Amino acid sequence: MSNIERIIYEAMEKIKNSDDEMLENIRSEYFGKNGILTKILKSLSHYSIEDRKRIGFETNKAKTNLESEIEKRRKGLKKTLIVQKMQREKLDCSSIFYFPFPKGSFHPIVQTIQDMILTFKSLGFLVAEGPEIETDWYNFEALNIPKNHPAKDIQDTFYLDSMKNLLLRTHTSPGQIRVMEKQKPPIKVVVPGRVYRNESSDASHSSTFHQIEGLRVDKNVTFLDLKIILTKFIHSFFCYELNVRFRPSYFQFTEPSAEVDVQCLFCMGRGCKVCKNSGWIEMLGCGMLHPNVLGSVNYDSELYTGYAFGMGVERITMLKYKIDDIRLFYENDLRFLKQF
Repeated sequence: MSNIERIIYEAMEKIKNSDDEMLENIRSEYFGKNGILTKILKSLSHYSIEDRKRIGFETNKAKTNLESEIEKRRKGLKKTLIVQKMQREKLDCSSIFYFPFPKGSFHPIVQTIQDMILTFKSLGFLVAEGPEIETDWYNFEALNIPKNHPAKDIQDTFYLDSMKNLLLRTHTSPGQIRVMEKQKPPIKVVVPGRVYRNESSDASHSSTFHQIEGLRVDKNVTFLDLKIILTKFIHSFFCYELNVRFRPSYFQFTEPSAEVDVQCLFCMGRGCKVCKNSGWIEMLGCGMLHPNVLGSVNYDSELYTGYAFGMGVERITMLKYKIDDIRLFYENDLRFLKQF
């Protein structure tokens, strides 16, 4: 029996490093007419019946195992040959196909959205998204805009059904409502996305544009926190400490509300036709969340306060790159787009 074990061990070692020709030799050496295992089986008549059974069983088992290993080694060699052949014959298509146009780049609007998101992330904001098709509740009523408010007039909003329940969102604020519905404070998010307004296009307006709106809700959030975060964003995004001012304003979903103006980047505050010689350009709207908005998502307005702000990406892009006509972004003029 120890002789059979030694035979198996030696055969296994030979099989490991054999090629096709050597495998055939090993098969003949062990299973051929005068093979080692064949001789053992032929010699069984010299043993007792008990030994005959035991030695015969082990020998046949060894024969089966060795045949299996030989076949496995043969398949491995075949696979290796195929891989080597494929490597020798692989085709480099880069020299055959030639694309005659230069590589593309991000659209300036996309670049600005990415830069704004990175800046807000550095200030501790997370990013949330919402659907472009919204319900009347999320787009208006949850934001304290009642049924008879002028902002809901069909002249301003694209409605998708006769019941005026489904519409193309007019701002990304509905995304803030969806965030507040899903989680409890503290919340600190920005919501970027495309929005739609039923209005004529001109140098400063478009029926389809992009916004980024921000929201923070927590205990003891104040208007001072809002002023600090927006001032930090403006200075960080434009890489310049522009003068910033807050003017009292009115929005249905914030109270108190403010408009934020920045020093005109076209004339650096000296006065020009872009800023109408005022030295200031309106940049965004903001304010403290109205208690009715907090109530619409079942937040306790006595316990929590928050602020919200919103800005048009196109306006920010125009300021950053000193572009005076919003329509340039959508005309697909390569002479314009290549500059970015």
